Amino acid sequence: MNKNARLFQKARSTGLLFPLIVVFGFLAGGLVVWQSWLLSEVISKVFLAKQTLAQVLPLLQSIILVVLGRTLFTIINESLAGKLAVKIKDGLREELFKKINQLGPSFLKGEKTGELTTTALQGLDALDAYFSQYLPQILLSALLPITILLVVFPTDVLTGIVFVVTAPLIPYFMILIGKLSHNHTQRQWIGLSRLGAYFLDTLQGLSTLMQLGQSRDRGVKIRQASERYRTVTMNVFKITFLSAFVLEMIATISTALVAVEIGLRLLYGNLEFQQAFFILLIAPEFYLPLRNLSVRYHAGMNGLNAAGRIFQLLDAPEITAIPSVVEKVPAQLAEKFSLGFQSVSYHYPDNPEAALKEINLELESGRHYSLIGESGAGKSTLAQLIMRFIVPENGSIRVNGEDIQSWNLDQWRSMIAWVPQKAKLFNTSLLENVRLHNPAYSSEAVFAALEKAGLEKFVQQLPEGLQTPLLEGGVRLSGGEAQRVMLARAFLKNAPLLVMDEPTAHLDIDLERSFLETSERLQDGRTTLTIAHRLATVIQSDQIFVLKRGHLVEKGTHLELRSLHGEYAHLLEDARGRV
Repeated sequence: MNKNARLFQKARSTGLLFPLIVVFGFLAGGLVVWQSWLLSEVISKVFLAKQTLAQVLPLLQSIILVVLGRTLFTIINESLAGKLAVKIKDGLREELFKKINQLGPSFLKGEKTGELTTTALQGLDALDAYFSQYLPQILLSALLPITILLVVFPTDVLTGIVFVVTAPLIPYFMILIGKLSHNHTQRQWIGLSRLGAYFLDTLQGLSTLMQLGQSRDRGVKIRQASERYRTVTMNVFKITFLSAFVLEMIATISTALVAVEIGLRLLYGNLEFQQAFFILLIAPEFYLPLRNLSVRYHAGMNGLNAAGRIFQLLDAPEITAIPSVVEKVPAQLAEKFSLGFQSVSYHYPDNPEAALKEINLELESGRHYSLIGESGAGKSTLAQLIMRFIVPENGSIRVNGEDIQSWNLDQWRSMIAWVPQKAKLFNTSLLENVRLHNPAYSSEAVFAALEKAGLEKFVQQLPEGLQTPLLEGGVRLSGGEAQRVMLARAFLKNAPLLVMDEPTAHLDIDLERSFLETSERLQDGRTTLTIAHRLATVIQSDQIFVLKRGHLVEKGTHLELRSLHGEYAHLLEDARGRV
């Protein structure tokens, strides 16, 4: 189904709202026929029949009522059109957010945050003109001219023929110009999306750019990107103004042609004055809906280009596979449990090579495990499978013999605490950054978690304590403090299964040592899986799993694996060489 058809289905899904917009728009435009007839009759009776004001007063009162009716119907039409656009945009935005949430982190890792933000905000706003102006005008540009033709043909066949012959010229030239502008409007939208992504990436990495002395160079590149967007936008405006001029000229020439043939026949007495004057009044109104469609065409194209990206996201294949029917609601993990991978394989949709191949391993409760391997070996993929951000392509993951896919997703994730490689902090208070807006956790519980994470003195030094806003990306915090907030989240959640994704990768040696001491308290009594990056996070593990190109090639303790002189020993040699 193409974009126009899908957007029309969205309009139809609003119930009577869209038909009412068309009806009131038709009434507002259709009353012009009656208004023109009444006006022509008044002029004829006053100037030709020499009637007085009192005699034509009922006709004038009727004209006033018609004008008021047109005004009322126009106001209702515009109000309903605005409501239609808002309703559809809100529905699409909700669908889009829900879909992005279902696609999960694996999908977002390959996307640009700025581009997605532009799509969810400016992209959906661009649909406003499409639904409130362009889409209703398509129907009105067909209904109103046909209605006028039905009135004009019995009155004057020749004028009706002129209307029929000249009317198609406007949509014909509109299609020609539309083909010319299509690529430009598409490039304009792509330019806006890229500029948004580029600008947001720059803002998020501004501190790093300043440290590296690249902020001025980045500013120059932003200006260049802005200039490219300005150029393509001006090209779109140029085509828009050109098309408006051409179509206006066609409508004017067509109206003039009607006026000439009406005037000649009136001059030679082949047409009555009232009839001629009525047709002359109605001629511009016949072409007006088509002219309005051409004017709103470009605004509609902007929305259509944005809709292409929106539908692309909505149609993206889901890789999180959230079950719609919950098969069972499990209790909390027991004190003793085992979590096993049985011939698990997985590959990402955009990569033909499997990220994991026939993985078989088992985690026993209360023990500390580490995953190591080169970049791209499949470590993060394995962790995402445990957290059910993605699901196995082949094989299964079982806890105490039961497939985790049959468990309630929210309850399963409630039993897992996750400490990511890079702290994810939001522009809100420290309190909400730790409890993630979950009112089930009190301020006292949050403070206790921060204390366990080693941030007690830090909290006491903050100007507003737990209510202190951390600003965008947690700029108030150092790298070590931000990672400790991640530990505080895990302490607060108190989950039996802990997944740590290279939490010390961005810390220096001193911060790493301090962080590991704190994380040992978090691991106490929990089943821990650490995606290891440095030697210090590996040697104390109860068991180490070594991945290479998606395969589990070795497993054992630090001493056992080192004595094998295999892949693990090779990784240790590389690590020492970099130091």
